[in-house]
Amino acid sequence: MKQDTQRAPRRRFFKVAALSTVFAGMSGIGLGALARGRGDGHEPFDPARLDEHVDRMLKHMYVEIDATDAQKQKIDPIVKQAAKELQPLRAQVREARREGMQLLSADTIDRGAIERLRVQQIAAADGASKRFTQALTDVAEVLTPEQRKTLAARFAHRRGRGRGAERG
Repeated sequence: MKQDTQRAPRRRFFKVAALSTVFAGMSGIGLGALARGRGDGHEPFDPARLDEHVDRMLKHMYVEIDATDAQKQKIDPIVKQAAKELQPLRAQVREARREGMQLLSADTIDRGAIERLRVQQIAAADGASKRFTQALTDVAEVLTPEQRKTLAARFAHRRGRGRGAERG
């Protein structure tokens, strides 16, 4: 039972850290779209449209928190740079999933290769988490306490919707 309770948070952390971009995590808008592509889970996300996507989400966030022009000028480069740095992780995660399926469906199971893949993916998730946290902290320092509370309330509201999220 303990092993099952440890796997779920790790799996959830990995998905969030590896598949999200900074903005999606910050605003709580569009996380699924960025993780899956455009919406149905099969279309790839177009990296050329990343800035457009981030701009649209930032616009929504700015309205919600009533951001000043000075705040917008500081937040834009923080979020856009982090999103550009994290975006390539999508391809890495997709490739790791493909490699994992090959390893698990092989005639002979190579435990060493599976463990190496797991270690690589945990390291990638840790790196993404660090970059994600850095960007979130950088943005939080630009916002007022009231604006941070507004975003926190939005996160709490969105977390309670769909996917059977825990409430508490």
